[in-house]
Amino acid sequence: MRILFAGGGTGGHLYPGIAMAAELRKMLPNAEISFAGTTSGIEATEVPRLGYKLHLIAVKGLKRGRFFTNIVANLGVLADFVAALGRAIALVHREDSDVVVGTGGFVSAPLLLAAQLMRKKTLVQEQNAFPGVTTKLLAVLASEVHLSFEEARRFLPKTRRIFVSGNPARLFEGEDVTQARARFGLLEERPTLLVFGGSRGARSINNAVRQHLGEITASANLLWQTGSLDYERIKGQILPSPYLWIAPYIKDMGAAYSAADLVLCRAGASSIAELTNLGKPSVLIPYPYATGDHQRHNARALVTGGAALVVEDDSLGEDGSIKKILALLNNPGKLRNMGEAARQLAYPDAACQLALRIIALAQQH
Repeated sequence: MRILFAGGGTGGHLYPGIAMAAELRKMLPNAEISFAGTTSGIEATEVPRLGYKLHLIAVKGLKRGRFFTNIVANLGVLADFVAALGRAIALVHREDSDVVVGTGGFVSAPLLLAAQLMRKKTLVQEQNAFPGVTTKLLAVLASEVHLSFEEARRFLPKTRRIFVSGNPARLFEGEDVTQARARFGLLEERPTLLVFGGSRGARSINNAVRQHLGEITASANLLWQTGSLDYERIKGQILPSPYLWIAPYIKDMGAAYSAADLVLCRAGASSIAELTNLGKPSVLIPYPYATGDHQRHNARALVTGGAALVVEDDSLGEDGSIKKILALLNNPGKLRNMGEAARQLAYPDAACQLALRIIALAQQH
């Protein structure tokens, strides 16, 4: 059985494919699994590191917005796409793939379209509540489309081939809260707020937390991943505290989640999948410049389900927002209810179920 994954650029597009590939390896050790990506995406280093074969395809993404310069640039992108489609057809033919799986990113569109033109089985996995352009355009011809949020269905053409299967995400072993807090040198009896904004960080979140650090640590522990870009700046502005653990990156994210009563973070699809799988209440700060404003749609799905609160990026630093977050952090009953609601939205076996669907499609040949 030959499976080709097409997707990347960011971890949000790549890691769901990696999770499905890992499940396929367990189920079918002899399956030939490969990835297609670009030299500029995270897949260029991650895929070979994990032991998978990587095919590089040169393709550019569309420029967003209606500025004249963007329109002119997109004419070149369309010409480039036609060339990329030719290379994709050659790759799918050479690999003789049974199923091509698209997880988003620039490279997924030409690979999926090539496979569809060649009458190959295709599976589209969409991470966000607001589907990307590739999903919207190629859903009609896809063998199956798998969504992470029920809300995404309304943006796609009505077809029986659309399923809600969740977003494959990292799975963490639960850890005793006492042990987890001790791992970070934090006091067990204090409520704990976990803050992160990705590996590079989120400057608006960091600035707001820095501004209100005294208020937060007056009544709570703070477990703070600043990201690599802001760490030295932030570290130089604050004093050590027994109620604060700060680092550019959290290596043991499972322990961090176990230590936390409440999580403050962006509303990326991978983070939301982890929060729901673990049943963690959250305060979500949608990134305002995300493509199609998809983080706001992601956050809305959790708010509707009673699992999260949303604070706007430009108002996070205001006293009222911080007071709301601290009031929630010190309300165990509310946190418990939100955590239970989050768990109701979870799909912890998403990678396994998607792997089974890939195998079923491959066997239809």
